Amino acid sequence: MKQVSTLFLKLAVIVIGIPVLALCIFLVPKIGNFAGELYPDIAYIKSLVLIDMYAAAIPFYFALYQALKLLSYIDKNQAFSELSVRALKNIKYCAITIGILYLLGMPLYFLMGKKVDPPSFTPMGSFIIFASMVIAVFSAVLQRLLQEAINIKSENDLTV
Repeated sequence: MKQVSTLFLKLAVIVIGIPVLALCIFLVPKIGNFAGELYPDIAYIKSLVLIDMYAAAIPFYFALYQALKLLSYIDKNQAFSELSVRALKNIKYCAITIGILYLLGMPLYFLMGKKVDPPSFTPMGSFIIFASMVIAVFSAVLQRLLQEAINIKSENDLTV
């Protein structure tokens, strides 16, 4: 049963990664071109939008990789180990990085949203920032709980 549930979660992680890859390949260049068309007098706005979105994709995929590693630790009965704590810490840092990158890009999305009716770029950026901060807090809580469980386990192992 345990193998089936972790296999399902591994497939879910992969299924989450595929649409984001498709967005990076097909939609992000169009958004960059759209920003360049909205503000032709600002020559570098297209590059800034592309850099912001592609830079946020890097920690996203690193976090997915860390989630796959965490699931493999669970498969190997190493869920309560420092490796799992490290994977959760990396996921937390990736989520914080994504939130910061989109926060830094919010002026760009605000400029784009100002010329578009209805303004769809500003809420999209805000949603991504909010979601990444929720993931960061959730992984921090799990990291702390797992670390406490490891500490309790090591204390119990010492008191024979």
